[in-house]
Amino acid sequence: MLYWTLVFLVVAIIAGALGFGGIAGASAGIAKILFFIFLAFLIISLLAGIFRRA
Repeated sequence: MLYWTLVFLVVAIIAGALGFGGIAGASAGIAKILFFIFLAFLIISLLAGIFRRA
């Protein structure tokens, strides 16, 4: 999932450099959503690992 976040981030940067504001905004929005989903999974995994050891 982090891979897709980076892909959309690169697309947003390239589109922003070329002046396509709508495409850049959409790609950045998708990258942001995927980043927060990945972050939530990371926190859940860390908590599961801590409770499993205890």
